[in-house]
Amino acid sequence: MSKKVKVEMEFPIHASPSMIFQYLTTPSGLSGWFADDVNSRGKLYTFIWDGVEEKAKLATKKDNERVKYKWLDENDNETGSYIEFNIMVDELTKDVSLLVTDFCDEGEEEETRLLWENQIGDLKHIIGAL
Repeated sequence: MSKKVKVEMEFPIHASPSMIFQYLTTPSGLSGWFADDVNSRGKLYTFIWDGVEEKAKLATKKDNERVKYKWLDENDNETGSYIEFNIMVDELTKDVSLLVTDFCDEGEEEETRLLWENQIGDLKHIIGAL
C-alpha cells in the first residue's frame, strides 16, 4: 500500500461563509459539485463517483467555519485519511477563502491539486462566485 501524503490548498471564493458552508455539509450541496451523489444517515455519509461508493464519518462540524469527513474502509473503520474544509475570512479585507485538506498517494500531489482546482471551479460556478 502506498504512503498517503497530506495536501493542503487554499482557494479564494467570492461568497458568504454561510452559502459556502451549505455546499460543504448537505448531501444536495455536495452532490452538486463534489460527488455524483451523496447520501447521509446521521454522521455517516456515502459519496458516489461513477457508481463507486466511498463512506465517511462526519468528524467535525462548526457552522460557517469548518467541516471534516474521516474516510472509512469496507468495515466502517477509519482509514486515517480525511478531507477537511475550512472557511477563512480575512479580518481586514473580508475576503473569503476555502482551505482544503486532502490525502493522496505519494507522487500524486500535482494531480490531486489539479483535481481540486476543477472541483472548486465547479463549486464557484454553482454558487455564482466566478
